[in-house]
Amino acid sequence: MTSVRICIVGTGYVGLVTGACFADVGHDVVCVDNDSAKVALLREGGMPLYEPGMEEIVQRTVKAGRLRFTASIAEGVAHAQVVFIAVPTPPQSDGSVDLSYIEKVAREIAACLTSPKIIVDKSTVPVKTGEKVAETIQRYCPHRTDFDVVSNPEFLREGCAVADLMKPDRIVIGVTSQRPVPTMRDVYAPFEAPIIVTDINSAELIKHAANSFLALKISYINAVAAVCEASGANVQEVANGIGMDRRIGRAFLNPGIGFGGSCFPKDLRAFIKIAEQLGVDFRLLKEVQAVNAAQMDRFLRKITDTLWVLKEKRIGVLGLAFKNNTDDVRMSPAIALCERLLAEGATVRAHDPRAMDKARSLLPGVEFIEDMNEVAEGCDALVIATEWDDFKHLDLDRARASMTHPIMFDGRNLFDPVEMERLGWVYRSVGR
Repeated sequence: MTSVRICIVGTGYVGLVTGACFADVGHDVVCVDNDSAKVALLREGGMPLYEPGMEEIVQRTVKAGRLRFTASIAEGVAHAQVVFIAVPTPPQSDGSVDLSYIEKVAREIAACLTSPKIIVDKSTVPVKTGEKVAETIQRYCPHRTDFDVVSNPEFLREGCAVADLMKPDRIVIGVTSQRPVPTMRDVYAPFEAPIIVTDINSAELIKHAANSFLALKISYINAVAAVCEASGANVQEVANGIGMDRRIGRAFLNPGIGFGGSCFPKDLRAFIKIAEQLGVDFRLLKEVQAVNAAQMDRFLRKITDTLWVLKEKRIGVLGLAFKNNTDDVRMSPAIALCERLLAEGATVRAHDPRAMDKARSLLPGVEFIEDMNEVAEGCDALVIATEWDDFKHLDLDRARASMTHPIMFDGRNLFDPVEMERLGWVYRSVGR
C-alpha cells in the first residue's frame, strides 16, 4: 500500500477513532487538539473516552511511531498531505448546526498553508459547507497556496466504531474535481471497501439522509410496538417477520425508550432545518421526532400505571449511557428517564458499566451503585434503560428477594416475558 501522511484536527470519537485506525493500517498520522490536557493524556497512554478496542490500537500505533498527538495545528498541517477536519458541529437552539468550530479550523489551516494540501470535511455538516470551507481557506491563506476541499462523511456507530471504520459498508468521497481522488483512494485502499465518488453537495447530504433514515426506522418500530401492545401482538415477532425482507432488513428494528445520543437527534433536527432553509417542508422527519418523544412518555406511563404514585418510591435504573458499549451520556434517554423519575419525587439508584462518571454531574440526586446486582436492594421497581449485555446476566433471584416487590420495566426487551413470569416477576416490556 501507499502510506499517506495525515493530520486529524479534533480528537473526539470521530477524530480519535479515525486517526488511530489510519495509523493501524500503516499511514503516518498526527492528531491535533486545542485541549492541551487531552493531548497530554493521550501522550501518556490515557483515553479521554471509552470505545472497545481503541486503547490497544492507540498504544500499538504510538509505540510503532505512526501516531502522535500535538496541540499545534501548524505542526499537523506541515506534516500532512491530507488534513481531516473532525471537530464538533453542535446543534443551535433552532436546530441548525453551529459551524463556528469548522470555520475556526478552516482559518487556522489557511494561516499555515504553505504547500498544496487536501482538506477533508470529516465532521457531519450541512450541505454546501464544503463550498464555505473552500472560500474561507482561500480568503485567509496568505500564501495563495493551491488546495482541494473534499467531503468524506463518517458512518461510525459508538460502541463499534473501530469495526465500522476498519470494515465499512462504503466510503463516500465528495469532490469538485478529480485531482484529490487518487490520494483519497490511497488513504482508504487498506480498508477494501466500495468507494463512491460524488460531488461535494451530494456527499454532505448522504450523511444526514442516512442518519435520518435510521432514526425513522427506530421510530417506525416504536410506533408498531404501540400497536402490538394494544392488540396483544409481539413486536419482536413482527420485527423478525418484516426484517427478513431484504428490502427492509432487521437492523434498527428494536423497540425501546427512544433514540438518543449525540448524532440522531442532532442530525434529524439539522436535516429538517437544512430542508427548511432550502424551501422544503420535511414533515416526515418531524413526525419521527414526535414519535420518539412520545415513546418516553409511553414508557413512563407503564411505570405510573403500575406503581400509581412515584413520590417516595425507590426505583433502580440499569443503564445511563445512550446505548451499550459506550460511556457517552449526551442526550441519553436513560438520563432523561432518571430526570423524569426524580421530578416525580422518586428516589433513584443507578448503575452503568461505563457511564457513571460522566453521568454524576448530570444527575446530582441519584445514588450510583458500583455493582449491578445491588441496584435492586430496597427498590419498588427495577428499570432496564440501556441494552448492555451485562444486564442479561443480572442475578434475578437476588434482585427479586431484595426488592419490596419484584417489578421490572424492561425498556430494552432483554428478558423473556414467559420466563420472567415463571420466576415471579411483574414484568413490563416494550411491544410485547
